[in-house]
Amino acid sequence: MKLGFLTTCLPESDLTDIARWAAEQGFEALEVAGWPSSDDRNHIRVDRFDDAERDRVRRVFAETGLTLSSIAYYENNLHPQQGAQVNAHVRRCVDAAAALGCPTVGTFVGRDPGLPVADNLKRATDVFGPLVEYATRHGVEIVIENCVMKSWHPDGYPGNLAYSPELWEWMFTLGLKLNYDPSHLVALGIDPVAALRPHLAQVAHVQAKDTEFLPGKLDRYGFHGPISGEKGWYRFRVPGLGRIDWTRVIDALYEGGYDGVVSVEHEDPVWSGSTARVQAGLGIAYRTLRHLMPG
Repeated sequence: MKLGFLTTCLPESDLTDIARWAAEQGFEALEVAGWPSSDDRNHIRVDRFDDAERDRVRRVFAETGLTLSSIAYYENNLHPQQGAQVNAHVRRCVDAAAALGCPTVGTFVGRDPGLPVADNLKRATDVFGPLVEYATRHGVEIVIENCVMKSWHPDGYPGNLAYSPELWEWMFTLGLKLNYDPSHLVALGIDPVAALRPHLAQVAHVQAKDTEFLPGKLDRYGFHGPISGEKGWYRFRVPGLGRIDWTRVIDALYEGGYDGVVSVEHEDPVWSGSTARVQAGLGIAYRTLRHLMPG
């Protein structure tokens, strides 16, 4: 396994600077943001991907010796108005990944909040069938993160229909793979290792993020969280500052034969606010995980 991180936590830095810093710290891979060029979460311009852009990105990875593990574009592929644009951008991410020799493109299934789950699953089958076929023809796998995305539903219910092992089994039938993130499972009351073990063969990428439970909040708000705009009963932290037993997680991945990238997804509000603080948070994650991943 190789240790890397997702570049979205450093939107003010360009890819060259991120990659050089990552290599200096001992990281071995990057999961690179590929949102449209108008978005701050953009370190590969997949919507302006020409020979010059291809050569620029190749040069960054060749000079630093890092691995490009995935192009990240996590948006709602079932959005009732914008879904077609999202689907089209996923295809552009696939094109860029194929040109760069990158094995995966990461996204969300999503949800139309105005439709029942059963209807959403039918729509997802229609949407992802062609996307998976397109990716397969280009030698790329589409990986889905198991984030709940409650903010996409007006009442805070799951907005990404890939949040549970039950739904993973459904999406695997479409040819989609899993970008396994244990932080979201902990927040659902699911043992992340018990959920992982039966599905290791379908894990094509891993994200490392931790979850901290906030004292007293669950007793006040309940599992579904507050009805107001207040914060909920948990928050995400960098690995090592939450409840996840990373020794168990990494051991289960090793036992199952996973030999890909573990990519830190930095969404820690404590270690945010400046480039220096984000980098310090990434350093905490590195020190937590590196000694568990010999080789």
